[in-house]
Amino acid sequence: MDDSNCTTEVIIIGGGLAGLTGAIHLSKMGVGVIVIEKNHYPKHKVCGEYISNEVIPYFKWLEIDVEDLKPTHIKTLQFSSESGRTIAAKLPLGGFGISRYTLDEFLYQKALSQNCGILEDQVNEVNFKDDFFEVHLASGKVVTSKVVLGGFGKRSNLDVKMKRNFVEQKSPWLAVKSHYKGNFPDDLVGLHNFKGGYCGVSKVENNLLNICYLTNFKSFRKFKNIEEFQEKTVSQNPHLKNILENSESVFEKPLTISQICFEKKDNVEDHVLMMGDTAGLIHPLCGNGMAMAIHSAKLASEETISFLKGKISRPQMEQNYTENWNINFKQRLWYGRFLGSILEHSKLSEVLTNLLTYFPFLLPIIIRKTHGREIKMTQN
Repeated sequence: MDDSNCTTEVIIIGGGLAGLTGAIHLSKMGVGVIVIEKNHYPKHKVCGEYISNEVIPYFKWLEIDVEDLKPTHIKTLQFSSESGRTIAAKLPLGGFGISRYTLDEFLYQKALSQNCGILEDQVNEVNFKDDFFEVHLASGKVVTSKVVLGGFGKRSNLDVKMKRNFVEQKSPWLAVKSHYKGNFPDDLVGLHNFKGGYCGVSKVENNLLNICYLTNFKSFRKFKNIEEFQEKTVSQNPHLKNILENSESVFEKPLTISQICFEKKDNVEDHVLMMGDTAGLIHPLCGNGMAMAIHSAKLASEETISFLKGKISRPQMEQNYTENWNINFKQRLWYGRFLGSILEHSKLSEVLTNLLTYFPFLLPIIIRKTHGREIKMTQN
């Protein structure tokens, strides 16, 4: 798009799942949108790459057919303790496996086809004055709008600039992800405990296996590199040992991300409506972050449209979004933080995993508590 300064109705900071979904929703409803994304598409991201089928009705309304991407169809969750003790449970709605590399590129092209503006740039500052936003970019450009939506991920320099409370707290968590070639059931997502963390394993498109694990830095720093950590710690779980020994990484090197924070975040900051991980990060044990990001984009888009049409005031838009966010996600995030606090203590973690394996009926309860219902459309 034109590199000159510009004005639009809505600016979305961050072109991940939430940002691109919001852009598609708003542009479908005739709203002018500019997405500002610092990275080039397509790009791999550290992510579990499993999405609950709760998003399917909403995707249909957006005219997004994920079947075009040849995803895997996931029906069952398998859970194991550090020792390898295993239980399995059917996923109430099921889900699908798709890489962020493929899905984000697909959504990006969809957004472009609906005349969304996409700027590849870094946001340095967001100012709100006289009921309007000025977004200052690293390139020197300034983009103005009536509404700004934030979808800039788990942790960003912009969080620091905005002085968000959670950035003051150091987080012990880091994540590692890679794609592999190996044998694994297409319809299964595995969640396996090891000392100091959990590892998610599931198939994505093109018969590739996504392995993504979360660990605390205290456990990780004892080793020289990722390979040694996987051999000496991750592979102590016999399921993970078998998977890793019989799979071949297709990445030149694994992707990593540190300072992952599961602390409570405000979903409206300085009049910016926060979406996805920017508003709240659910623990991977809950396995529903991607669906939550997509759903949050719907909630933010609907309130934005009502505001732009003059049906509600800005304070009402912000209040409605906060209330709807809490109705849909507050309980899920609480469970995530609770489980995360257990994981920080290895003894409690082992108690939890053993409890689940001895009392398997508890696992479906956790799944229901951390997954939502099908996302229905209420605004057209």
